[in-house]
Amino acid sequence: MTTWLLEHSAGSERCDRRRYQACSLDMAPSSPDPLLDGFSEVVTAVAEAVTPAVASLRLRGAAGSAVVFTHDGFLLTNAHVVGTATGGRVDFADGTGSEFRVIGTDPLSDLAVIRALGPTPAPAVLGEASSLRLGQLVLAVGNPLGLTGSVSTGVVSGLGRSLPTRSDGNVRIIDDVIQTDAALNPGSSGGALATSDGSVVGINTAVAGIGVGLAIPINDSSRTIIASLIADGRVHRGYLGLAGTPVPLPPIMAERLGRDSGLRIVEVVSGSPAAHADIRVGDIALTVDGQPISSAQQLQRLMVARPSLQSLSMTLLRKGALVDVRILPTELAAAA
Repeated sequence: MTTWLLEHSAGSERCDRRRYQACSLDMAPSSPDPLLDGFSEVVTAVAEAVTPAVASLRLRGAAGSAVVFTHDGFLLTNAHVVGTATGGRVDFADGTGSEFRVIGTDPLSDLAVIRALGPTPAPAVLGEASSLRLGQLVLAVGNPLGLTGSVSTGVVSGLGRSLPTRSDGNVRIIDDVIQTDAALNPGSSGGALATSDGSVVGINTAVAGIGVGLAIPINDSSRTIIASLIADGRVHRGYLGLAGTPVPLPPIMAERLGRDSGLRIVEVVSGSPAAHADIRVGDIALTVDGQPISSAQQLQRLMVARPSLQSLSMTLLRKGALVDVRILPTELAAAA
């Protein structure tokens, strides 16, 4: 008969058929589930690779997480974690730590860059969120509720989500936000969302409800923002002074352009660059500098990508006719 051992906190004791029915089974223990074993191996490997690069942040009564992403001590976190602080304390899972200073914050993308004033572990590898697929395995690594180096698993449960942000009266929509069911809690913000190859594809930012977490994606837009924060401590955004909404194009124009939608202008701020360029409510924006436009998010990305604020061309559909205008964006902060 196979002998089974039942583990207790006080030690091990031999079980028999009088106490546990399972002990009366005259059979060998079943072999481990190869699928579960493989899953465990993946999770363990990613945790071992990513956890050392994820730090616990402490600053003026607040707490959160951050991810080392360069060899010279730069860490990525959320702007709402940093707030208005200029520095604080960063601690790593291996017990090391140091003070840090804030390099730059961008509330409109909810990203911030800080720099440790002491040695840091090897950086995590930043991946590319645009390659994510629904159902893909992801791991959230952070310091929820002050529990350093915590790992939770889940899947990509939604893609292309939008998250509104606000700063100094300006409202922006963060697009392509990642939704996951990996457990997130207070303190997880600023931590890493990693894929099975150990790449960090998102910075955990919010708990939207039970089983629903959101992460800022690592993509071309966020890389531009991160580079600007390191170089200048802030993000330069162009301001046009207009608001728009996607609309279907008339069939003839859709066939001519080879696409179905454009961006209808629903508001033009008085005295703004858009007003000076004679852009009018009811116009449909088709292209900006030759690039097709059909959403406010596309326009936002272009404004982040133009730090030098050169003039740009815009093609509009106005009362059935194509109209070309030139517009000179101003600095968003100055406009506010």
